Amino acid sequence: MNRKAKLITIGLDAATWKIITPNLKRLPHFATLIKQGKAKTLIVPDKEEILSPPIWCSMFSGKTQEEHGHLRYVVNNHLVKRKDIKVDFVWDVLDRKGISVVALQIPFVMPPFNFHCHYEPVGYGASYDLKELEEDTDGVFFKAVEILKKPPEVFIVVFTALDRVQHFHWGEPLVISWYEKMDKILGVLEKYAEKLIVVSDHGFCGIGEARTRTLPEKNDKGEELKGDHHQEAILITRGIDYPINKHEDLFFAILKEVKNAKSAG
Repeated sequence: MNRKAKLITIGLDAATWKIITPNLKRLPHFATLIKQGKAKTLIVPDKEEILSPPIWCSMFSGKTQEEHGHLRYVVNNHLVKRKDIKVDFVWDVLDRKGISVVALQIPFVMPPFNFHCHYEPVGYGASYDLKELEEDTDGVFFKAVEILKKPPEVFIVVFTALDRVQHFHWGEPLVISWYEKMDKILGVLEKYAEKLIVVSDHGFCGIGEARTRTLPEKNDKGEELKGDHHQEAILITRGIDYPINKHEDLFFAILKEVKNAKSAG
């Protein structure tokens, strides 16, 4: 591997310490990254929604939910598009500065948003079918590796399968097998990074255990939901000095760390 990205951010939608911490022997790459770097919990504030669209939007825009105003995938029966969200994202800022940046499958809109790359998600990026989730996860992973063979200075990618799996299978052995899959993906992608951020938008728990209920007991097909979003998200960093204490700090951390890396280079 001749060249690395200056910074890679890997988003794991709905990843939770509730599963990671007691299973580190089965998750060797998580364990190594925690040991090598820093690990902490990011908490979604009481006044903010524990939902993927606004949290990913906050992370990559540096704005609070009140400031950016983007809370749902669908508003007035219409899918919200990137152009409807009147903020600059970190990739916009970096691109204007002449820093090469690629963002893959960022789920603040549906289908997930791509910047300087193309990927067609399976099931519009919203499927709960396990076979489709596996196909899509593998597709995002292979696309990420393809991009990193000639790495941009900054690469951002998000994997959404844990959220989908946990909604319908929380408490089942199947869940840890998906964390093992994410662990293997981390083990490959982190090798391409000089500096690394691994983060989730929110955590997860059983239905009724979080401070706010985000979904009903059954979906529109009558299928039972076993899990729901929790306010405690994960954060693991390696080589990152900028303090990330809330989700929107991620935006400023990326800008600062890339600037420092370029100065050092």
